[in-house]
Amino acid sequence: MSIQIRKTLLQVETTLIEGGKAAAAPLRLFAAIAVVKNPWAGKGFVADLKPEIHAGAPVLGELLTKMILDAVGSGEAVEAYGKAAVVGLDGEIEHASALIHTLRFGNHYRQAVGAKSYLAFCNTRGPGNAPIMIPLMDKNDEGRRSHYLTIQTAIPDAPAADEIVVALGASVGGRPHHRIGDRYQDLKDLGQDVANPAGV
Repeated sequence: MSIQIRKTLLQVETTLIEGGKAAAAPLRLFAAIAVVKNPWAGKGFVADLKPEIHAGAPVLGELLTKMILDAVGSGEAVEAYGKAAVVGLDGEIEHASALIHTLRFGNHYRQAVGAKSYLAFCNTRGPGNAPIMIPLMDKNDEGRRSHYLTIQTAIPDAPAADEIVVALGASVGGRPHHRIGDRYQDLKDLGQDVANPAGV
């Protein structure tokens, strides 16, 4: 059974001024979103989610990746990326997680933008107009704090109780006027290393 997509949305946000000061380069944030029927809704507890994951996740990964690339212009231009899912109230958090926490979904995006780092993520449950939060980080450098960003949005009629909202996010650029350094300087100052940042 293929995934049932009710609608898609594309959001583009451009920040020109931050903190009262013009950005040297505008920050552009992109969100590609699909509202889909929850394939497990109404079936009670489903022990094996794999058949629906295999049927739906690749379709969504390919679709949303294409939406991002068409909007941004190229995979190379994407600097930070992330993903999110919101399951409706009749579903489980596991249903939201199932569609985005699989390489069959994420690898479409990773390969298209040439990414090495993992996809930052958020998976939640809520009603229509629930917050959709897509955390982002640099696609190749997890310690680059200038690209720790979050896309925030909502859809008034989604997710319905038997739906899941699935989203990919991207940035072109980092926070304007970023000035908190990166985690590597903290590690150096604390005498720790990347593999054991807390020194435990």
